[in-house]
Parts: sequence; C-alpha cells; structure tokens
Amino acid sequence: MALRTGLDYTAAMKYLVILFLLFIIYSLGAAAYFMLKDNGNSERMVRALTVRVALSVTLFLLLMAGIHFGFITGKL
Repeated sequence: MALRTGLDYTAAMKYLVILFLLFIIYSLGAAAYFMLKDNGNSERMVRALTVRVALSVTLFLLLMAGIHFGFITGKL
C-alpha cells in the first residue's frame, strides 16, 4: 500500500480556480448592486469592478504559471 505524500497539485488548482471564479462573480454582483442602489454614480461600483478585473488578471496569470510549471496538465 503506497502512501500519498505531498499535495495533489491538480486538485488544488481546480479548487483555486473555482474559488477565484466565485470571487469574480461576487464582485460583479456587488458592482451591479452598487450601480442600482447608487443610481450609477458610485465610487463603490468602480472599486468592485476594479477588484473584478484584478482578480481576473490574477487568475489568468495563475493559470499560465500553472501550465508553465506543470501543475496543470490537460483538462483542469
């Protein structure tokens, strides 16, 4: 019986991608809420959209690094 040592990087990457996508969707929903509540003139909406863009760019870079370093192979 072989013992598994270390992390299963593919599973960890799957959960990390899902977590990022949930945060991106939450930020988009928050921006929509602030847009409707503040009649479109909101610093909070701009901040929420900025967070969404930053999370999206970070997720893209994370995926590219995962592919480069071999943490992501084939389908994620």
